[in-house]
Amino acid sequence: MRCVVSTLFEHHYHFGVAVLVNSICRQGFKGKIYAGFRGPLPPWAESHARRQPNGHIELQASPDVLLIFVPLETTTHLTNYKPDFMLQVEAWAAVESDAVIYCDPDIVLDIEWQYIQDWISCGVAVCEDVNSPLPEDHPTRVGWRRFFKKHGHNLKFRTISYANGGFVGLTWNHRKFLVLWQEFMTQIADLLGGRDVVGINGGKFLQSLYGFADCFSKTDQDALNAIIEALPEIPVSFLGREAMGFQPGRQILPHALGTTKPWNRRYIRMALSGIAPTRVDKLYWAHVEGPLRPFSPSHISFVRMQLAICSALGRFIRRTN
Repeated sequence: MRCVVSTLFEHHYHFGVAVLVNSICRQGFKGKIYAGFRGPLPPWAESHARRQPNGHIELQASPDVLLIFVPLETTTHLTNYKPDFMLQVEAWAAVESDAVIYCDPDIVLDIEWQYIQDWISCGVAVCEDVNSPLPEDHPTRVGWRRFFKKHGHNLKFRTISYANGGFVGLTWNHRKFLVLWQEFMTQIADLLGGRDVVGINGGKFLQSLYGFADCFSKTDQDALNAIIEALPEIPVSFLGREAMGFQPGRQILPHALGTTKPWNRRYIRMALSGIAPTRVDKLYWAHVEGPLRPFSPSHISFVRMQLAICSALGRFIRRTN
């Protein structure tokens, strides 16, 4: 299976993109990675990137991996822009690929690429969110059904699992999933007052509930999960909460949730307050010296020393609440 990868970033998240690409390269991926971005080109890319006539900026990350930066001018919050960008990637890469993957820039890939390909062949590939499961009659699911029924879609319960929006993989045969995701995002934006409205930092917040029973507080994720109910003919393959590190088990896509990320966390302060480094923290700094180099060797050594100290402290200092 020939896959193309996509991601979106702005501001300091370029530090996550560099390590995401490094981890993908290490796991055996060969092909193109499209990175949509707002703002300046990352400093670690400036000297080696080449601007193309179509406006894309290409960087040969490794002999087998081409990283393509795509400047974006949209005012849509990037977490709400995922289906739009994946459909743009289809226009550029569908002829030379069979499948597309979207991956948030605060994820590290820790599984051989062949596993990802096998997974996508099972259906639309998603991982359970930290807030999963969501029962059939949960107010959030009821809210989706009531809202989208007004727009001509009858949602039918399929699974108790609730997907995280940070990773989605599918074959182009299931592109209808992306088209409907884009449509649902537009309808939610009309309800909430714009595509820059999100329930996370970096976007426009509402002072009231995000729809019936706050059913659209995670705009992209809620739309994604509503589509799973709206398209019962398209198979969906869930991995459990362990996949992104939300519970013990095999972590293949550890995901750094929260406002601080592995590249800007104050590890000593966190350790002294009882929060030890996580698996994603350790994996991030293990992959930081790949083909892309977002930090100096001295900074990497300094942070790795902190991680070692904080991991040791974590054996003795633990948060009690």
